[in-house]
Amino acid sequence: MEEPRVSQLSPELVRLASAFGVATEYEGWRGEAVHAAPATVIAVLGALGVDASTPEAARAALAAQDESRRTRLLPPVLVLRAGRTAGFTVNVPAGHRVELWIELEDGGVRRDVGPGPGPGPLGDPVGAHRVPADLPLGWHTLHARCSPEPEESLGSGGVPSATGEGVYASCAIAITPTVLPVPAERAWGYMVQLYSLPSRRSWGIGDLADLADLATWSARAQGAGFVLVNPLHAASPVPPVEASPYLPVSRRFPDPMYVRVEAVPEFAYLSPVERAVAEELRASAGDGSDGADRLDRDAVRTAKRAALALVHKVPRSLGRDADYRAFIAREGQWLTDFATWCALVEEYGPTWRDWPEELHDPDSGEVAAARERLAGTVDFHRWTQWVLADQLRAAQEAATRAGMPVGVVHDLAVGVHPDGADAWVLGAARGGGVLALGATGGAPPDAMNQIGQDWNQPPWHPQRLAEAGYAPYRELLRAVFRHAGAVRVDHVLGLFRFWWVPKGNSPAEGAYVRYDHEAMVGILALEAHRAGAVVIGEDLGTVEPWVRTYLAERGILGTSVLWFERDDKGRPLSPEQWRASSLATVTTHDLPPTAARLAGEHIDLWERLHLLVRDVEVERAEDLADREQWLELLRRRGYLRPGAGERETVEALHRLLAATPCRLLGVWLPDGVGDRRPQNLPGTSNEYPNWLLPVADGEGRRVCLEDLPVDPRAVSLARALRGR
Repeated sequence: MEEPRVSQLSPELVRLASAFGVATEYEGWRGEAVHAAPATVIAVLGALGVDASTPEAARAALAAQDESRRTRLLPPVLVLRAGRTAGFTVNVPAGHRVELWIELEDGGVRRDVGPGPGPGPLGDPVGAHRVPADLPLGWHTLHARCSPEPEESLGSGGVPSATGEGVYASCAIAITPTVLPVPAERAWGYMVQLYSLPSRRSWGIGDLADLADLATWSARAQGAGFVLVNPLHAASPVPPVEASPYLPVSRRFPDPMYVRVEAVPEFAYLSPVERAVAEELRASAGDGSDGADRLDRDAVRTAKRAALALVHKVPRSLGRDADYRAFIAREGQWLTDFATWCALVEEYGPTWRDWPEELHDPDSGEVAAARERLAGTVDFHRWTQWVLADQLRAAQEAATRAGMPVGVVHDLAVGVHPDGADAWVLGAARGGGVLALGATGGAPPDAMNQIGQDWNQPPWHPQRLAEAGYAPYRELLRAVFRHAGAVRVDHVLGLFRFWWVPKGNSPAEGAYVRYDHEAMVGILALEAHRAGAVVIGEDLGTVEPWVRTYLAERGILGTSVLWFERDDKGRPLSPEQWRASSLATVTTHDLPPTAARLAGEHIDLWERLHLLVRDVEVERAEDLADREQWLELLRRRGYLRPGAGERETVEALHRLLAATPCRLLGVWLPDGVGDRRPQNLPGTSNEYPNWLLPVADGEGRRVCLEDLPVDPRAVSLARALRGR
């Protein structure tokens, strides 16, 4: 498809797009300039709530935007780095004077906020006010009160003038760390989709007790320093369940599917009859050893829902009940909203837009009445989150107790399902519409997906998120960091710019929308600092060159995947040249397992599923040449002897990984047992069982957690890394 010329955009449309952070062009994956079509820019602006349908409408929208900025007393929020003076503008009404003070997070007050002497080091305008450079890290509040000047406060005849009325405003101030510390020790660890590795004690999928056991065993027996798991975010409480952990209904709350039912203390007090019912439910979910080649999330979810309902009815001890009440108080309205959504889903179905219209607004009186009517179910879903929080905490404590310097690395998905709890709350009026429901996020065409990607997730609305003081974003981060040694931020590039696809458009017919990256990254760093956690940014894909430098300067690790690490001539990058500030891996959940890649099996799979846009023989030849370059590097380095088999080659690739300066080394756990099937095949939905495959060995036999200590491949691969 021929790209539209930039001249097709009217000057009004270009100015309006710039005012709202919509990029009208970008550099494509081949290095070419790609220009957005006018219809695409208009549709993206429409998803932002801006009418640009005609030149007159565009001019009116631009004028309204200018007027709003000119008349706003304070900016919506200030996100600043610690130790830096920073300027801001107060739009004082004519004839008024302004009083400024800062209310600190700890209750203290600072009044040393005053006008700057002139243009500052950050290019602040003359007369800009300045925030003191020595404010402590945290969230504070800037207050401004305007009052009329004495000589201007009275009109003719002593009557107060219209400008004599006082004006008050406030805004949040976040003081963020300049740089996060990187891990003190170099460490390696497993990367695993937790659901895919059950034990023989779990209910058909891997759960949080399995996570604690995997962390403890790999730390004590193999010297691992972390375990990186898939996003554990909540899915729908009713079947059928979305299989992808990267399309949750909420990123704020975890999924009850990962609860170990027997580990809930009240389980011990079930009656004999109730215990028997629970055992029958467990049997219906499977135990992970039945040899099935597909995971049955729906069966697991149904069984655990029924079993947890039995446990929920058991009276709690005095201390346990006090802890539960404290949890409810801490989580506040966020928890109540999520539990209410779950209860309504169980009554009306999983798509909130199909509910009665009066239930679309979480603040409506009808929703309040429904919450009262469904109080028992709402309490069940709140209680389940308390149980999850306890087991998440136990998993991280088990990891660090076993000697892991990092522990559990949680994964933060890019976004949420448009029909989920977060979209119900944050797309509504109370959230200020901080999720833009008229578009979805994705990625433009690139080498791996030449038609682009649509992830079906409403993106953050940048202006409304700022006007909300970034409260939904910071609450999300606090929840994810609470029980984590580190957090991997999927598609961290989305904190800088995000590819918006308007509803009805193809993935290629989108545009980048820019975010205030200083705010988005700064708040991420602040919440990580408070949790004492490491941040890993998944920075693969189309990356502006300065972004990786910026992230490294803030102490955020990048992601280096062996197959993508090449020099400017396209040759494999020598391990010594890899960036140290990174999590290095051979493969990921979105790529073929290493054994399959070495055999070229992924090309056969792509051909069978009609995913190739070029001739299959061209793809095979290019893939073979690519692999041979890496094998030749292994041989030159002495990591691979002539005639070595597939298992030895997998280990050699990981030895090459260990020769890099990267702070963290990740091992895709299926590589440790010879699994040849990808967990996810981007660009497919029903054509491939994405996110439904249990870990298996090279012969396709299902592997359980208890099998790892005696699996010779897993033992040998860990030894290769431990002996680096």
